Amino acid sequence: MEQNLELYFQKGELIPAIITEYETGEVLMLAYMNRESLRKTFETGYTWFYSRSRQELWNKGATSGHLQKVVDITSDCDDDTLLIRVHQTGPACHTGSHSCFFKKIWESEEA
Repeated sequence: MEQNLELYFQKGELIPAIITEYETGEVLMLAYMNRESLRKTFETGYTWFYSRSRQELWNKGATSGHLQKVVDITSDCDDDTLLIRVHQTGPACHTGSHSCFFKKIWESEEA
């Protein structure tokens, strides 16, 4: 599938990517992509991101073995956020948690 990458970078050099587990729909993490990391994700079928702190590309799981095999990628209605569904190997979070979203900070009394 041919992609016009410029469509996703109209508002800046980075685009947020929400990563969810294909089987469960659980949100695993949020990361940022630049043109090169998105291109490498398309080429390899595994997630690549741009580290804002290190200012370099990184392949999720390259050192830990906790890879993310991409199932599909969709964009939101404004083409400024990506949703990437993956088959996750091992935990997604560097803390060892399955998801990066495990710190509950508020809950409705009606929950």
